[in-house]
Parts: sequence; C-alpha cells; structure tokens
Amino acid sequence: MQEKSQTSVDVAKIQKATRMGIPLSITTYTLPHEIELYIADVLTAFLEEINQERLKDYLIYCINELSTNAKKANTKRVYFAEQKLNINDAHDYEVGMKSFKEATLSNIEYYLKLQKEAGLYIKVILQIKGGNIVIEVKNNSEMTKTEYKRVFDKIARSQQFTTLEEALTQVLDDSEGAGLGLVIMILMLKKVGLDDQNYEVLVENGETITRIVMPMEAKVQDQINELTDDIVSYIETIPQFPENITQIERLLSNPESKLSAIAQLISNDVALTTDLLKLVNSAAFALSKKCTSITEAVKLVGLRGIRNLLFSVGTIQILGENTEEQKELWEHSYKTAFFSYNLARNFLRNRIVTEDAYVCGLLHDLGKIVFSIMHPDFLKKITAFKAEHNIPDKVFDSLLSGINHPEIGAALAEKWNFPPSLVTAIRYHHSPETAPEEFRLLATTVCLSDLMIHFSDGEIEFYQIDPKFLKTFGIAGEPHLRKICESFQKGFSAEQSK
Repeated sequence: MQEKSQTSVDVAKIQKATRMGIPLSITTYTLPHEIELYIADVLTAFLEEINQERLKDYLIYCINELSTNAKKANTKRVYFAEQKLNINDAHDYEVGMKSFKEATLSNIEYYLKLQKEAGLYIKVILQIKGGNIVIEVKNNSEMTKTEYKRVFDKIARSQQFTTLEEALTQVLDDSEGAGLGLVIMILMLKKVGLDDQNYEVLVENGETITRIVMPMEAKVQDQINELTDDIVSYIETIPQFPENITQIERLLSNPESKLSAIAQLISNDVALTTDLLKLVNSAAFALSKKCTSITEAVKLVGLRGIRNLLFSVGTIQILGENTEEQKELWEHSYKTAFFSYNLARNFLRNRIVTEDAYVCGLLHDLGKIVFSIMHPDFLKKITAFKAEHNIPDKVFDSLLSGINHPEIGAALAEKWNFPPSLVTAIRYHHSPETAPEEFRLLATTVCLSDLMIHFSDGEIEFYQIDPKFLKTFGIAGEPHLRKICESFQKGFSAEQSK
C-alpha cells in the first residue's frame, strides 16, 4: 500500500492477508496526518480480524511514536547533507543537532519535500507470524552509532520507571525532542504484559527497523484451539478412503507386487483410469504420441506418482465438489497443483519435491474443503459449544472463515494416513519457514504457488511475497514473477481445455 491521499481501507484485502499470514505494508515519504489516520484504520481492521481489539490504543501510540521517529531520522539526513555535515562523525553530529530542531521545524515543508525527493521513506508493516503479532516500522536511513546508543540508553532508563509520572519528571531531553515518547512506549508495552525483550532495533540491508513482537492474547488463542479441537473431532465422522483405493495402496506398499496387477486394479476404477491417463498425457510428460495403455501409464508415472494420484482421487471422491463453494475451492486447488508442479520442475533440481508438488498443491486447502462440507447438524453442535464456553462470535467467524484451516486439514490428512510430506505441506503452507527442515522446500513450493495465484488475480501485491521465497526459485523481481505467472496461467488454461 503506497502513500494515500484518502483514507478508505480495503477490509477484504486486510482479512485475506491476515488469514494467509502475509504482511500488510503502508509506505509514506512525509507521514501527513491523513496517512496517520489511514494507518490507524488499517490497524483497527487488522486487530478486529484477529480479535485483539483491546490492543488498539496501545499499538496506535507505538506506531505513531516509531513512525514519527523514523520521519525525523529521514529529515535529519537531508538537513545534515544540506549543511555539509557528516552524520556519522561524532563532532559533526553534535554540531548539527544544535540547530536541527529549530531549523527544520521553522521550515518543515521544505525539508519534507527534500526527503521525498531523496526517496527516504517510512514503512509500517503488520503481520501475524508464528502466533505473534509483528509490527515493524522501517526507514531507509541507517542509524548511526550515536543514534543507536541514544535509543538503547532510553530503553535501559525506562526500566527504572513504573509510572508515567516518574518518566515525565526525569527524562526530558531538549537536544532531540526528548526520547520521552520511547520511554512512554516501553511503559505502555509493560501494561499489556510485555517488556523490552519484545522491542527490537536493528539495521539491515540499508534500513533501520524497529520491531514489536507480541503473542496473541492467550485467551483468544485458547478459544480458537478449543473450537479447532471440536472441529477436528468432526473429522472422525468423515469416511475412510474407499476400499478399492485402499486395496491399490496395499499393493503399492508390497515390494512383491507386479505393475500389471496394479494396472489391472486401476483399470477397474473409471475415475482413477481417467485421471491417470489425463496425467500422463499432460504437458508434464511431453509424450510424442497419446498414451492409452494403463500399464504403460503406470510405468511412466511410477509408484510414488500412483500413490499421490490415489490421495488426490480418494479425497475428491469422499469430499466431493458439489456446491459452488466446493467447485471454487477445487478450481483454486487444481491451479495451485499445476503451479506447484511447474515451479518445482522448472526452478528446482529436486526430484522428490517435483514428484510431490502436484498432490501437495492440490490438497493444501483440505481444511477449507472440510469446512465446506460440514453437516448443518454439526454446525449447530459447535454453535452450542461456542455459547456454552462463552466464545465470542468474532472468534467463531474467524475460524469458519479459515483462520486455522491448515491445522484442520492436517488433522484429516493424518487420519487418512497420508505421508509426512503431504501432512506437512498442508499444515505449513502459510508458514513454510516453520516447517521441519526435511519438508521445508516442499512447503515453500506450495506456499509460493498459492501466493502467485493470488498475485495474478490482483488479490495481493508483490511486496507481500517473502523475498526469501523468490530467491529460493531464482525469481528476480516483479516483472520476472509476473512473466512466470502468465506462462503458468496459459499452461493451466490449455490443460483445462483438453
């Protein structure tokens, strides 16, 4: 989100980003009042989505304090440059600070214009990450050693105070506008159960970053977990895989089995036969002529490929794609599968990830599909559970909208004895960086594929995609990503039209 001239907030985009665990970022060069109001509105919508509204006033204060400090740091750079002073030199710094405040306040519009022309920005970033609320304020003026020391002196001194009154009487500092605001912020964080360990200042890649990390309120987290457990219990009522698929699975697990016997069993199932032939005749195998033999298809796909096909077909047979909502979910799932496979095939040299990418992409939203088939009687049951445990409507609505769907999908995958790679991809497809090392690349492949589709559809912006994901696949910037997305979309459309 770039600098706005008005304060309308796209709540739907905020909700989507929050549920996907991707960042919301607001960039400004001059931090006018309307941008401060806009940031407050975005924060309000963000906190409402995660049922943490009680933090609103505290966090608005923190963001205002940090973004004002970032703007001041940027103004300081252009002022020092104009005065031909080296901000990194201790003597020049002392000289410059004697006149900085008075000179810039008396002509602030001029200096704000200079810093905008110099491309000095302030970014406010909100994100849910690993069960924590992460707030970052960044500016592209690297903090000097003197500034760094001053900030940490203020943080250290804030430990002495237990009340705001104490701080007011002891921390006035005329040279740079106090630092009192920072002390007040630390005191406010204490009020919500945090300490200076939840506040971090660092310099990275040419930016000064101030970061606040706070766990989501334990009570709300417990309520979500309670409801999730109740929904997982519903999974026990979902049937096991059909016997014909289980029978093929047993054959695949038996090293004595012959390919001809596996091919024969597959031939007895119309859905499996159709899907297998469709798979081998897709662009993935680039055959010179169409394959019509099941035995030949089994050889081409291999045992791992057949097993993945069973997971796909069995899931569709049990969960179905009957309603419009289910059809939309499966459409997105098929597209994610296609993107995942082609991303792995074209940009990774990892055979196992490439073999598993399609099925993991196809079933990544298994939890959402479970929500779509919930029986009305069960919905009544968990509604009663919500009332009995005094769980707010917002928490309930957040869960039904998919806020915890990866965990619910993984629970079903475990019930069906899916392999660890598939369970992990489902569980961590919104947070691959926290996945077990063995399956992290696979989870990242599915995550990036999902993000690429939302990016192609205009539902998220480029900045919301973690640069580390792009680097993993050698994707160099937005034009490169857009070109890949267009290519994959064209390939997917061609596959669907066959």
